[in-house]
Formats: sequence, C-alpha cells, structure tokens
Amino acid sequence: MPPKTFSKTETLRPLLTVKQVAELDQCSEKTVRRAIAAGLLEVSRVGPGGRLVRIDPAAHAAYRARCLW
Repeated sequence: MPPKTFSKTETLRPLLTVKQVAELDQCSEKTVRRAIAAGLLEVSRVGPGGRLVRIDPAAHAAYRARCLW
C-alpha cells in the first residue's frame, strides 16, 4: 500500500505516545499496552522496524467511547 499523501491545506494531527494516553486515561502504560495487544486500541507503528507505537487522537477517542465509562 502506498504511503498516504497530504494536501497543502490538510494539517497533520500530532500522534500520542503510550505514556500520554496513559496519563489522559489515568492508568498505567501497561494497561494501554494490554488494550493495544487485545486489539481494542488502534495504533500506528513508526520508526525502524515499526518498533515505536503512536496513537491517533481519533483512535483514542473511539477507544474511550467504546471501552471506558
């Protein structure tokens, strides 16, 4: 699949780290990683070998709406 291209008028949203999501949800990073492993939280893997995990704010909002009360 080719990489997504953005138009000049489209702005990029900053992606969140696991730590930032844990702070927003007031839980541990391990809990966030468990949600990722269970497929409850959609992530993007970046960096060499796809080792770094980043979460789109929209995916985080969808996770919160689905899983948190």
